[in-house]
Amino acid sequence: MAEQNCLVANDWICGEYLRSRSQELAEATVQHIWITAVSVLIGLAVAFPLALLARRGRHFAGPVLGLTTVLYTVPSLAMFSLLLPLFGLSAALVVTGLVLYSLTILVRNILAGLEAVPQEAREAAKGMGYGPARLLWEVELPLALPALMAGLRIATVSTVALTTVGSLVGKGGLGNLIEDALPSFFKAQVLTASVLCVLLAVAADLLLLGVQRLLTPWTRIRTPAVASAGAGIAKTEAV
Repeated sequence: MAEQNCLVANDWICGEYLRSRSQELAEATVQHIWITAVSVLIGLAVAFPLALLARRGRHFAGPVLGLTTVLYTVPSLAMFSLLLPLFGLSAALVVTGLVLYSLTILVRNILAGLEAVPQEAREAAKGMGYGPARLLWEVELPLALPALMAGLRIATVSTVALTTVGSLVGKGGLGNLIEDALPSFFKAQVLTASVLCVLLAVAADLLLLGVQRLLTPWTRIRTPAVASAGAGIAKTEAV
């Protein structure tokens, strides 16, 4: 009886709310994860060619980095308003906005990773007959993975938080629950949705950290060596 009264008393922590609204919470969480995942994946697909373009020289790097930085500074309400005529009140509106916000983080980290590849590794690959495409995919990209994954983790956590803003158009996942609860100050709903957002961000970061450790085992080796990836290319340096 006391647990049921927590809804009437409008307590912050209420087990009855979790039981009675479990389906609603699950649906909002699934929508939140879906919007975040799609936004980050599309952002990564767009950021990679932009980073390659920026690497070609200052004439390209300036406009690319400048544009992505400007996009990140646009307030979310203004961003959605600008995109509204193109996408209407849809999930595509939210996803597009989140993709644009993720570009500044992803482009900069991919570019930093590629530029940090040792020149000796490139020269060794070229000496073995590697062309530009093979050099990129088999040597440069594997060595750039730590920086790329770091950017992906930051972008993902940031997107989990920004997805709640999609509640402005009814496509904000857990943000919808928060917005619906604020007018009546429904404490249990506000707290539960907020905690779930935090847990999603932590879970996503830990998952990507695990993927990073699997893809870059050489970063866990504490011996003074530098491993070079790609078709039998190896280089060791004493530090």
